[in-house]
Amino acid sequence: MFSALLDPTLLPDRARIVDLGCGKALVAAWLGAAATLCRQAAWPAALPRPPMYATYHGIERAPGDVAVATRALAGQPLVTVATGDLRQSMLPPADVVLLLDVLHYLEPQAQHRLLARVRDALPPDGLLLLRVGDAAAGAGYRFSTVVDRLVCLARGQPTRLYGRSLVAWCQLLKQLDLDVASRPMSQGTPFANAVLLARPR
Repeated sequence: MFSALLDPTLLPDRARIVDLGCGKALVAAWLGAAATLCRQAAWPAALPRPPMYATYHGIERAPGDVAVATRALAGQPLVTVATGDLRQSMLPPADVVLLLDVLHYLEPQAQHRLLARVRDALPPDGLLLLRVGDAAAGAGYRFSTVVDRLVCLARGQPTRLYGRSLVAWCQLLKQLDLDVASRPMSQGTPFANAVLLARPR
């Protein structure tokens, strides 16, 4: 996933990014490190220039993760990270909204409500970028859910997950008037993930 985020055809340059369920804001750290290499003329010449964000705002429900992100990214004025429940948090203006490995932790009704709020918050040329598991993918998806449940247990969180097939994820987004394109995102791993790029219709 992190390698894919350096692809300028995936993320637009100079975007206002809102990262929902951002964890320790690794996306901000990753893109910031790439930007630093570019400024220092140390970015590999054989690779396309990575996208850079105009601003990054992360929302995460785990206060411990927010504290880690705040310490790690201190001194970066373009980055903010806040504690919040995605079911209720206000969504700031954004060109790109990220939901990476997050939605399956929310109940189906909460998934629908959050996606509808994101759609309403996006500008006409905005982008919602999701990584989701494909519940129809057999062993790869079963392995993914085992890992997710172990992570939940380690964090003391509920272990019930609410996955969907890739087809069902796409149908949900289309019902919300979003046009959807998908890319596989499991190459070289035992998981069953895909990236969905959804844009207001």
